Amino acid sequence: MKTTLITVTGLLFGTAALADGHTPVLTVYAPDYFGSEWGPGPSIEAAFEERCECDLQYQTGDLLPRLLLEGARTEADVAIGFNSDITKQARDSGMFAPHGLDLSPLTLPIDWNDDTFLPFNYGHTAFIYDNTKLDGFDSFEALLNAPDDVRIVIQDPRSSISGLALVLWVQAVYGDEAEAAWLRLAPKIVTVTQGWSESYGLFTDGEADVVLSYTTSPAYHIIAEDDLTKSAAIFEEGHYFMVELAAKLATTDQPDLADEFMAFILTEEFQTMIPTTNWSFPAALPVEQWPEGFQDLPMPETVFFYDENEAAALRDTAIEAWRSALSQ
Repeated sequence: MKTTLITVTGLLFGTAALADGHTPVLTVYAPDYFGSEWGPGPSIEAAFEERCECDLQYQTGDLLPRLLLEGARTEADVAIGFNSDITKQARDSGMFAPHGLDLSPLTLPIDWNDDTFLPFNYGHTAFIYDNTKLDGFDSFEALLNAPDDVRIVIQDPRSSISGLALVLWVQAVYGDEAEAAWLRLAPKIVTVTQGWSESYGLFTDGEADVVLSYTTSPAYHIIAEDDLTKSAAIFEEGHYFMVELAAKLATTDQPDLADEFMAFILTEEFQTMIPTTNWSFPAALPVEQWPEGFQDLPMPETVFFYDENEAAALRDTAIEAWRSALSQ
């Protein structure tokens, strides 16, 4: 925060924000889902405030566009909710500082040595279906060959990280034939939503048979609703790997609190909250400590992962293949 404070003596005292004149404020920018009442934000806020003697305040919305617009004027001390498909643009902005943390606690299935962007959870994109109504799909080809009356909802890759992950996934599987694959899928796509929440709501309301989501999505239905009817279609071609990330702003006026929060991300307390609040795999927690319902989820045998340079290089091509096919 950049609010200027004046002491009772009238002297300029400092620029660090204080929630009530005494309690320091840590401002964390996050996507809407993260700070919502059903997201991980409230639990993480309560747990961190117990140890920091501070006031953690979220500001939610479009994460990277807002930060790039605000530049050095941003009020953010920490930003959480990036993924590696967009970190090149974030890194090139020069707005973020090294986290300085030991990354040995990470339990990601890939090597991660980034000194700026810190993983807090991961997952794989997948299509989710109701197993009482459909037999499922064991490959991308099976989905493309499904009858055109199978109703699929996906997210817009220009506004959604899951939508962007899908077009990169199609690009990874089909390469130069990506547009042809989209042409085969297009008759079954009934809606393209701006974000994941709208798509998943249409699916749970029965307005769609299949929704683009994550391999971990069935865990929510199993654990929170005792519902075993939702399954992730595991494709033999492989699935797109996504890791979500946090970073400290270089302009923070709460550097110690920001460092404390970044370190908190790797703690067992933070990581154990992730599976049943963000419904993703924790980035620094052994499988044995995952909650029941997560340990038995089917996992893809083949995983596609683009680093930030590869994702940035393919982004426009992958989106254009999608846009061109769906506009016909």
